[in-house]
Amino acid sequence: MAPTDPRILAIHRASSEFAEHWAGENEIRATARARAAEVGCVAVSEGVGAVLRTLATTVDARTVVEIGTGAGVSALWLLEGMHPDGVLTSVDVENEFQLIAKDAVAQAGINPNRVRLINGRSEEVLDRLTEDAYDIVFISPRPLELSAHIERAVLLLRKGGLLIIDRALWNDKLADPAQRDPETVALRGALNEIHEDERLHATLLAVGGGLLVASKR
Repeated sequence: MAPTDPRILAIHRASSEFAEHWAGENEIRATARARAAEVGCVAVSEGVGAVLRTLATTVDARTVVEIGTGAGVSALWLLEGMHPDGVLTSVDVENEFQLIAKDAVAQAGINPNRVRLINGRSEEVLDRLTEDAYDIVFISPRPLELSAHIERAVLLLRKGGLLIIDRALWNDKLADPAQRDPETVALRGALNEIHEDERLHATLLAVGGGLLVASKR
C-alpha cells in the first residue's frame, strides 16, 4: 500500500526530484530544452535523458531510430551514449522542430554524418527502414498511433535491441482508472500489448513521465 503520511510523501517527492536531476544538464541541452518550451514541443526530462544515455552505452548502440525529434534534447543524450561512429535516425513531421534539433547537434560539436533527420510521417518512414538492424528504437508517443509504431519497432530491432517509450505513465493518467479519454485508453492498450508480447522482456520505470524499456528476445 502506498504511504499516506505527509512527511513520508514529502521525503519521497524530494528523493524523486533529487534522482531526476542528479545526472545534471549541460548548457547545450539546457538551451535545447528552453527552445523546446518556446515552440511547444515536449522534451525528455533530465532523468529520462540520463537513462537513455546509459542504455545507449550499455548496448554500445551504433544504430538508433528516434520517433519524434522534438528540439533535439533526447538526441543529444542518446548520441552522448552511443558508439562514436553510431548513427541516429530521427523522424518528425514538424520541420521547425528538426531545424532546432539540427542547430543543437551542431552546437554540441557532433559530426553531422552521425545524425540523419527525416522530415515526414513516422509510419511512412519506418516502413522504409531495414528490419533486424537497429540497437534502439526510442518513441516519444502519440498514443493513438503507438500500437502500430510498436509493432514496426519490434521488427526493426535486432535481437537484444531495446524498445524505449517516453511518457509511458502519460501525465499520471495511466494508473487512474477514472481516466478514459481516447489517448489514455490507447496508451493503456499499447502497454498491455507489450506486457503480453512474447518477443519482449519489458519493465516500466517511474522516471520523468514514465519510461518503458523492453528488450527484444
